[in-house]
Amino acid sequence: MTELTAFSSSGADAINRIIDLHEEVPTNLSAEELENTFDVQRTAAEIERGNYQRVCTTIALQFPDELLPHSVPIFRALKSRITDSRELYVLADTSYGSCCVDEVAAQHVDADALVHYGHACMSQTSRLPVIYVPGKKPIDPSHCADSVAAAFNSTPVLSEKHDVVLRYDVAYAYQADSLIAELKKRLPPPTRILHTPIPLVAMPSSSPRRVQHHLQTVGDDQHAQEPEETKHDDATPEGSVILYIGSESLTLTNLLLTHASYEILTYDPVTRATRLESTRTNKLLMRRYAVVQKARDADVIGILVGTLGVANYLPLIAHLRNIIKKAHKKSYTISVGKPNPAKLANFLEIECFVLVACPENSLLDAKDFLRPIVTPYELEVALQPTQSWNGRYILDFEQLLKEYQEGLDSAAQSAEGAEDEDLEQPVFSLVSGKYRHAKRYGGAVEAQRGAAESSAMVLRNQESSLSKMDDNAAAQFLQSRTFRGLETRIGQDAPSLLEQGRSGIARGYADDHRDSTADP
Repeated sequence: MTELTAFSSSGADAINRIIDLHEEVPTNLSAEELENTFDVQRTAAEIERGNYQRVCTTIALQFPDELLPHSVPIFRALKSRITDSRELYVLADTSYGSCCVDEVAAQHVDADALVHYGHACMSQTSRLPVIYVPGKKPIDPSHCADSVAAAFNSTPVLSEKHDVVLRYDVAYAYQADSLIAELKKRLPPPTRILHTPIPLVAMPSSSPRRVQHHLQTVGDDQHAQEPEETKHDDATPEGSVILYIGSESLTLTNLLLTHASYEILTYDPVTRATRLESTRTNKLLMRRYAVVQKARDADVIGILVGTLGVANYLPLIAHLRNIIKKAHKKSYTISVGKPNPAKLANFLEIECFVLVACPENSLLDAKDFLRPIVTPYELEVALQPTQSWNGRYILDFEQLLKEYQEGLDSAAQSAEGAEDEDLEQPVFSLVSGKYRHAKRYGGAVEAQRGAAESSAMVLRNQESSLSKMDDNAAAQFLQSRTFRGLETRIGQDAPSLLEQGRSGIARGYADDHRDSTADP
């Protein structure tokens, strides 16, 4: 019998599959290199310094896939530097993205704090204090400053800027002071270097003392405050340029989308090349605008939970349900862990997904997915009565909720005296180029349509019982399918006779009729 590989497999492909890591990490590190790269001494000091409520403290060590080979040596190095009252657990295979703090897995071991290794999105946590260990990637600050100065001299649009906002991948944060010093030597004197250090320790949003420690050079006080001149609150798109240090990544993509009005210059320490990225921003926004139009045509929307640790994710989910309901559309909340095309293809009745995740995991390449996937801000734009978007982009949960609350009052004032919306009016779709009649969900909509609408009545079973499903998109979709699962046919088929089954052990059965002379 031919094996049906489309429906089942032996599992050999999963065993032999080669995992594609996001970055190459050296596997052989000496004890000195290990302690220097992963800040073992500083991490142990932060663990001992933590003001935890329990005497016997549990600390979770979260590693991404590419750093798992170093987890055991790091565990042993930390264990030798902390007291016996601190218990360590290694976490692997994160529930969602490895850049996020996995508070769900940490709660399984009842952790009091978590140490996050590798690349981090630096999202605000909701329950646990976090110690960040981003690692240290090699970079030449002198060559970086020379390349940036050459780009400023050769590009007229950059030479007019008087402020440089420094942004970088977290793995280069340890060289931030050296980079600033080299840039000041090579750029003209009026140019200011604006920089906000990355926090090494972050308290949860529920903590009354959200104190953060910032990266400092060796020998400096790690709890010193940030100088006032390094803050970039007064940076403007007209007089500033953003300098990003790092390779091509989701961090850079998010930076391009959220700062579309800025000129962005990048320096890649791996290729040692500079590039003006501002020309890519319009293409990225046009691509996302096309996804927004697909979301606008969707009548059933799935709220895809992609994080359980980022602060304000629960208020955001409630906010999304509210705006979807106001738009007379149907929403379903789904949690599937790390999303992939196979998982989401099980929900065929959902026409669009909105992903609630950290900024770096919010943008998914949906080419392999059956349905479009949008961010919460893109869904807000799609559900607006008028089709307008000025290119502004928001990925931060707190900012999104804040601006929505600020806009409620103005929206209420503008709604006074407005005519009621005609729910049966056709809507023009920019995707298909045609008018379409949108499905409407909600109690008020069904009351307007009336109880006599036959499409709301569906056959429930073979006894001709009727069930009214006014606001159930999944049930309506099931009724439209030709195959609805195996029929029960209760009382229609005679019961089968009981027969004697096979007997024996797993290596052979009594009815195999094998040759008795054959070797066992």
